[in-house]
Amino acid sequence: MVILHYRSTYLRRILSTNKKENNETLMHIKLPNILPEIFQIILRYIYCGKLSLKEYDISDIIKILVAGNELGLQELIAYLQSFLIETKANWMEQNFNLIYQISFENVSFLELQKYCNNLVTKKPDKILKSQNFSSIPGKLLVSVIQSENLQMNVTQIWEHVLKWGLAQNPELPSDPTNFSKEDFKALKNNIRQFIPFIKFRDLTTQEFSDKVLPYRKILPKELLYDDLLKYFLNPDSQPIKNSKLYTTTKEINIDFKIITIQHIELISKWIDRLDDIKNAYKFNLLLRGSRDAFASKKFHEICDNRSHTITIIKVKDNNEILGGYNPIAWESGDALYGTFKSTKDSFIFSFKDNNEIEY
Repeated sequence: MVILHYRSTYLRRILSTNKKENNETLMHIKLPNILPEIFQIILRYIYCGKLSLKEYDISDIIKILVAGNELGLQELIAYLQSFLIETKANWMEQNFNLIYQISFENVSFLELQKYCNNLVTKKPDKILKSQNFSSIPGKLLVSVIQSENLQMNVTQIWEHVLKWGLAQNPELPSDPTNFSKEDFKALKNNIRQFIPFIKFRDLTTQEFSDKVLPYRKILPKELLYDDLLKYFLNPDSQPIKNSKLYTTTKEINIDFKIITIQHIELISKWIDRLDDIKNAYKFNLLLRGSRDAFASKKFHEICDNRSHTITIIKVKDNNEILGGYNPIAWESGDALYGTFKSTKDSFIFSFKDNNEIEY
């Protein structure tokens, strides 16, 4: 028991709080999230200090990693992350969605998080070609199609977006000629967050006719479809001035983790106190808790003397998003009482679901 107490922070806490029964045996410890065979592997590691991974398949290694995280085995976590990145890169590329979800559900998997972010930035094509591509989060797909390193033409990007959108509602027909009004509405809701990032004007007239026109009912008619139709009929025409395709998104440059482009557009309206966006803002990421630490000292170190900032947090075990806009510069102020300033332009907000614009 001394070894278990020493090696695992989780077991140390449990063993310290459990009391011995009259027969001098420890109380039963339940680990419902860890399979017995996986726990046996970890026990051998705890007592022997070694773990040969050659005899295990990758799915077992992933289970060992997750179990090691629950038990607080930091050395094992670091070792398994390095092993996966250095020897199983091809498998992780093919199963990117699984690795992405696991890495960002566990704050200890920093190396896997870096691997995922690096793949999104430098090799976005591999994500679109991975197995279960249709299961990746929408925010991640936005980042992928925004990447400057994406080696796909507009037709290929559009086809992947449609594939992802159709997969979210498997009951939708594969042929748009068989779509009902409700089918078009469902697909439109699924892919609307991607539309601003697709460079439709780079399509040929034939590609537009074959690939986009059949889905014209899912495009915002007054802001995009009419503009595109006019362009392909007359390539010398100018885009509609208030088209979202050319005004509201080109200056938004953030790495989406919690919010979507629709959230950003709505917050921009609130900042300007307008019904329609007339100013295009450039958004830069200053601080991310999972990257820079969740500490007030770090927050002020990075954000002090910066004005016009938006702070966003996601409620744990919930889809609710909370945030606020501060037009004046942050200051550390007095350690006890802080610094107080007044403004009529600040505001706070709440989104009930990160996929729905409700506030």
